[in-house]
Amino acid sequence: MHHTPYTIHHTYIHHHTSYIIHHTSYITHHTSHIIHHTFANMKIYTKTGDNGSTGLIGGTCVSKSDVRLEAYGTLDELNSHIGLLAAYCKNEEQKAFLQNIQNLLFTVGSSLATDTTKTDYKTASVMKPEYVEAIEKEIDRMNEQLEPLCQFTIPGGSLVAAQSHICRTVARRAERRIVEMAKTYPVEDLIVKYVNRLSDYFFVLARKLLMDDKTEEIVWKQPQ
Repeated sequence: MHHTPYTIHHTYIHHHTSYIIHHTSYITHHTSHIIHHTFANMKIYTKTGDNGSTGLIGGTCVSKSDVRLEAYGTLDELNSHIGLLAAYCKNEEQKAFLQNIQNLLFTVGSSLATDTTKTDYKTASVMKPEYVEAIEKEIDRMNEQLEPLCQFTIPGGSLVAAQSHICRTVARRAERRIVEMAKTYPVEDLIVKYVNRLSDYFFVLARKLLMDDKTEEIVWKQPQ
């Protein structure tokens, strides 16, 4: 088998926890193993953000209140919620699809964390049209199995469906933060499209999860 190794050279530092997500990782498609060259002796806490600042990819030092950190920090929050959703999922195909979304959110986050005035996007930070297409195909596939939606529904019905709705709402917030960021800094159009599709996906997934569990959706009723 032909090896196609590539190296991720950038550092993606999340402002809430100051842990390093990408740092000189060597990835090979032959083994699918990630060999971390520097993690063995690396401390989790660095103390570099104790003054309320952190670094973007490219080296720019910014405040942790910067709109860019708010954007990719919200994506990290979404990723955590998706991890919980995947843990609840019984269907292995659904779980694998969710975990792929988690991987792609690293791509989106590292793109948003890149200061393009100082460095170009790395290969692993570039969104591709097929990522958006994959989400759309999955939405269509699930939607074909569902009854037409004729009434408003409210989140809930089961634990896993409720968690999918939490992912939906956090995805919406992430989209708003990214759109706000795009007013000042460059953001790839595909990123906005992808995050927008994610919220639609989680809405449809919530309905599909209830159907699979043979649980009725909760229909909105006029408050008493």
